[in-house]
Amino acid sequence: MIGGRETTPGYRAWVLFILVVVYTFNFIDRQIVGILAVPIKADLGLTDTQLSLMGGLAFALFYTALGVPIAMLADRKSRVWIMTIALAAWSAMTALCGLAQNFTQLFLARLGVGVGEAGGVAPAYSLIADYFPSEKRARALAIYSFGIPIGSALGILLGGVLTSYLDWRSAFIIVGGLGLILAPLLRLTVKDPDRGAFDAGPAPKAAPVLDVVRLLARKPSFWGLSFGAASSSMMGYGIIFWLPSFFVRSFGDALPAFFAFMPDFLMPPDPKPLLFASYFYGALLLIGGVAGIWIGGVLADRFGKKNRAAYALVPGIAFLLTIPFFVFGVLSHSLALTFFLFLFPTALSLVWLGPVIAAFQHLAPPHMRATASAVFLFINNLVGIGLGNLAIGALSDAMTERFADEALRYAILSGAGFYLIAAALMLWTARRLERDWEA
Repeated sequence: MIGGRETTPGYRAWVLFILVVVYTFNFIDRQIVGILAVPIKADLGLTDTQLSLMGGLAFALFYTALGVPIAMLADRKSRVWIMTIALAAWSAMTALCGLAQNFTQLFLARLGVGVGEAGGVAPAYSLIADYFPSEKRARALAIYSFGIPIGSALGILLGGVLTSYLDWRSAFIIVGGLGLILAPLLRLTVKDPDRGAFDAGPAPKAAPVLDVVRLLARKPSFWGLSFGAASSSMMGYGIIFWLPSFFVRSFGDALPAFFAFMPDFLMPPDPKPLLFASYFYGALLLIGGVAGIWIGGVLADRFGKKNRAAYALVPGIAFLLTIPFFVFGVLSHSLALTFFLFLFPTALSLVWLGPVIAAFQHLAPPHMRATASAVFLFINNLVGIGLGNLAIGALSDAMTERFADEALRYAILSGAGFYLIAAALMLWTARRLERDWEA
């Protein structure tokens, strides 16, 4: 064990870097299925509803169910060991996805990915809270959250490129194998700091989960932050899963011309629209996502010093600004205009990560942080991952007879209301956050 106050800035930077890399692989393995949905659907003959079940509910079931007990363990045992085992498990199950021969096998393999990833996030939040003082946590957690757009973008890019040169099965096997190589590096180079090292007084022993739930349930801001984030995540996860398919179906003929500037060595002999869709959406996620997350963390740390309501106000305002860009982006029939318009909702819809996650580190004392984060993640991911993909996929199937390939466009558009719900909940929470804050 090492004391947080004795940790050098260079080592803290290394720890944060490794955690970002692990989180990046978390989202590569989580989101690669979005770009691979196109060849998987063709190869295995699946419907959009089956694809959404495999990409959303299959992952969410065990990811959410096991998150809380694993986080309870992380409040008592080595967080680094738990993350190492989790990384190895989800990477192995990702590789197994490449061996699936039918929907049932693929569904079960994705369940396994969810089991592994259940131990990857809440322990990391707790580690970061013990490596960085409170006035720097929103930015540190925002940097950690870079793993979401970077991992999502890389998952889509790797999926598109590897499928174009090899096949979708090889894509799963290769990215899963890379995660298995990373696991020993995490275990050997990251140490567990003392719990509550930057907080007043020594941290008590880990509390029972019912004590954590009772503490959080009494705080209105817990419910506002949780369901506000979950409402946005319904669209966030749903969009990441379905937009590659949307670009292929609605802009398949226009995508090659959009990338006419690409050198020949970056293209296979007979490039398919799927490859261009991976470049298109990967760039959107990388540019917009990183910018939005960083802006959210900086604004929360700056304004949160004087007014803790900023940790909810900043996301609430961002969600409101998301809506018009999102609507016009979905309705646009110009690929260039679509790219420009989608940059804004991609950034604005991720502003919440740094502020909200940082706020959750202060809704519970240090010895409850991992479990409190897991309770939040349980709500956010069960609603966001479990329902977002499924709602859009089911709507697309229901509207296919009328709109054909454009059905997915209108299914995605119908979800704009969830950003409005998220904004309302965040603005409601801002008035209650100060009194729920743990000193």
